[in-house]
Parts: sequence; C-alpha cells; structure tokens
Amino acid sequence: MSGQSQRLNVVPTVTVLGVVKARLVGATRGHALLKKKSDALTVQFRQILKKIVSTKESMGDIMKTSSFALTEAKYVAGENIKHIVLENVQNASLKVRSRQENVAGVKLPKFEYFTEGDTKNDLTGLARGGQQVQLCRAAYVKAIEVLVELASLQTSFLTLDEAIKTTNRRVNALENVVKPRLENTISYIKGELDELEREDFFRLKKIQGYKKREIERQLASSKQFAEEQIAGKVSLQKGISINAAHNFLSVAAEKDEDIIF
Repeated sequence: MSGQSQRLNVVPTVTVLGVVKARLVGATRGHALLKKKSDALTVQFRQILKKIVSTKESMGDIMKTSSFALTEAKYVAGENIKHIVLENVQNASLKVRSRQENVAGVKLPKFEYFTEGDTKNDLTGLARGGQQVQLCRAAYVKAIEVLVELASLQTSFLTLDEAIKTTNRRVNALENVVKPRLENTISYIKGELDELEREDFFRLKKIQGYKKREIERQLASSKQFAEEQIAGKVSLQKGISINAAHNFLSVAAEKDEDIIF
C-alpha cells in the first residue's frame, strides 16, 4: 500500500498531532517490550525442546528396562502376580499434581509427581520372587517419573509455541502496520500545518498590502480635499477660477512661496 493509504483519517490540527505522537511513543515502547518477550519465550522454547529430545531418548531405555523387569517378575512369581498386587494395594502411593510457572507473562503448566503414604506391599510375593517384584515396581516408578516429566515438557512446549506465534504476530503488526501508519499520519499533519502556516503568512501579507493601499488612498483623498479647500479660498480672494487657483498654487509650491490669505 502507498503511504497515503497507510495513514489515519484525522483532522490535521496541533492537538491531534500531539495525540498521534503519544500513540507512536506507546507503540514504540510496546514493540520493544513485546520483542523482548518474544526473545525470552524463544530461549525458553529452545531449552524445553532440548529437554524433550533428551527425555525421549532416555524414555526408550527406561521403558525397555521396566518391561523386561515385569517379564522377570512374572517368570519368577508366576502369571497371577497381578491379582496379588491388586489385593495388597489400597491407595495410590505415587500421585501427580499440577502447578503453573510464569515465564515472561505466559503461564506454563507444570506436572510433578509426589509420594503419599507408605508403601504397604513391600512383602508382596515374598515367598515367590518378592525381591524381583520390588525391582519391577522401582523400574515402573522411574518410568512414571519420566512420563510425568515428558508430559509437563510437551504441554509447556505447545503452550509456548502458541504464545510465541501470538507475540510475533503482535510484533509484526506493530512494526509493519501500526508504527508506519502513525509515522505517515504525523508527516501528513506536519505538512498540512506547514501549508496552513504558509497560507496564513500569505494572507497576512495580502491584508497588510490592502491596508497600506487603503491608507495611501485615504491620505491622497485628504490631500486632494485640502488642496480643493485652499484653491477655493484663493479663488474667492483673488476673484479667479478654480483652475486658475490650482495653477497659482502649483506655481507657488514650485517656488516654495508661502500663501497668505
């Protein structure tokens, strides 16, 4: 779009110029703050991405270890170990809770695990492979910890991705639309005010010239009236015509003589 189409439709006055300048200052500050926010979110986004990659790489080994531990426990304790474990479990000892972490004004959900109460099934399968059952339990606890951490990272990753897109859209809008439009509006108002100032100056010059000509005309009329009065007096005193009186006065003025009535 051209510069004319990017400016605001405003009345070019000094008051509007001050308002638009204030809006430009606010847009500039907002652009700087949003740019800093975008940079901070991008740094956090990259850190989370690295953690996700490393967590997923370790998750494969941990899940493989836990599955192998379950197979060993079933081999030692028998296939009916599931029923024995369920009979000895009353409440979950490993739970997950959520909280929020503020990063540059963006609230990121965080999941964390915690243990509640004592484990009451330590003797599960003591007669037949109790130690292997406990090893299987420890392996799956570690797998749950990794899964919880990965879920927290993935959720934060998606939230940050959306926040960065929104912030970048605002930054681009301020940089490419709002600020140029306000700057073009300020240039337009300044140009119009300068044009009005030139028009006022030209108008004042014309008025001064008219007044000067009017004063000169009035002075000429007053001088002509005075000359007519003097010529009339000379005509009456000397008994000559008005034209002759004018000629007489002209000759007297050339000779710089005083006229005595």
